[in-house]
Amino acid sequence: MLVVWMRGILGSGCRVLVVDDEQPVRELLARFLDSRGFQAAQAATAEEALALLEREPVEVVLSDVQMPGMNGLSLLSEIRRRYPDVAVLMLTACEDVSMAVDAMKAGALDYVTKPFELEKVARAVSEASQRHRALRNEEGRLHDLERTVQEQTAQLRALLGDLDEASEGTLDALVAALDAREHETQAHSHRVAEYSVRLASEMGLRRSEIETIRQGAMLHDIGKIGISDNILLKPGELTEAEWREMRRHPQIGYWILNGIERLRPAAGIVLSHHERFDGTGYPRGLQGEQIPLGARIFSVADSLDAITSDRPYKYRKSYDAAREEIRQNAGLQFDPGVVHCFLRIPSIEWTGIRAKTLSDSFRTFSDLPQLVLE
Repeated sequence: MLVVWMRGILGSGCRVLVVDDEQPVRELLARFLDSRGFQAAQAATAEEALALLEREPVEVVLSDVQMPGMNGLSLLSEIRRRYPDVAVLMLTACEDVSMAVDAMKAGALDYVTKPFELEKVARAVSEASQRHRALRNEEGRLHDLERTVQEQTAQLRALLGDLDEASEGTLDALVAALDAREHETQAHSHRVAEYSVRLASEMGLRRSEIETIRQGAMLHDIGKIGISDNILLKPGELTEAEWREMRRHPQIGYWILNGIERLRPAAGIVLSHHERFDGTGYPRGLQGEQIPLGARIFSVADSLDAITSDRPYKYRKSYDAAREEIRQNAGLQFDPGVVHCFLRIPSIEWTGIRAKTLSDSFRTFSDLPQLVLE
C-alpha cells in the first residue's frame, strides 16, 4: 500500500507522506520525493496513514489499489468521507487498471501503473497537486464572489428601500440597467416577463403565481452583476474558465433575490432559468418537474425572444419558425405541457406583446431613475 501526502507548493518544501507495507518501496519513494523538494514522512499501513491525516492537513493522496487489510478503494472512500478537500491519486499494477478506473469514478484524480518510474510518479503527483490547488483556488474565488454578492445585495436593499412600498418604476430602473449593461436596447427583460405572464395565464395559474413568475423573468439575469465585464461583454468565444464563471450567474442571482423579502419567491426561478427539461442544464442539472414551473415557463418565453430577436451572431427568425423550433424541443429543452399551452397562443399575440413592450420602453426609459451597475 502506498500513499503520498503533499502540502504546500511544489518546490517549496511540500510535506509528503509515503505509506507502504513494503519498507524498501516506502523508503525509496520517501528519499526520492525528498530529493525533489518534498518533505517526506512514512507510514506502514492505511490505518497509520489515516491517523496522520487526522493530525495534519492534506492536499493529495496517492494510494495503491492492492494492500492487506484496508484496500485502496476502501481507503479512498474513507478519505472522501472524512477529508473531501483531499485529492486522491491511485498507484496500481497493470492488471488492476479497471479497479483504478473505478477508483477514479469514486473520486480519485488519476492513477499511475507499476512497475512505476520515479519521474512519472513525481509528475503525476505534481499534476494532481496543481489540479487540486486550482480547484481550491476556484472555491476560494467562489467564496469571495459570494461575499461580494452579499455586499451588493445589501447595497441593492438600500437602493430599492422597502420593496413592499417601492414603486414599479424603481424595479423598472433596475431591469433597464441590467439590460443596458449588456447593450441590450430592446427591452429584453420586460419582453420575456410579458411573454412569461401570457403563457402562465394560458396555463391557468393564480394571480400571485403569475406575479412571482413576472418578477423572476424580469430579474432572471440580475446575477450578471457579479460577472466581470471582460467576460460578459467579450466579443469572441469564451474560454472554458470564462464559461464556468458565466454559468455562476443563476446562483449569484439567487443569492441576491433570496436576501430581499419581496423578491424571495422569485429566487427559485432565477436559480433555475438555465435548467433543461432533459436534465442537461445548469447549475444543478435538474430534470423534468424538479425544475420550478416558473422556470419551465420562462425557458419557453426566453427562447421565443432569443429566436425572434437579432443577435450579433445571428438574424432573427419569424414567430412561426420559433413556434416550430420550440415544438421540436419539447421534452428536451422544454416541458411538453408548457409547450402544449404555448402552441395554443397565436403568433399575432406574441408580436403584439413585442410591439407593446418596445413602445413602453421607449416612452418610459427617460423617466426612470438611473441605476448604474458596476
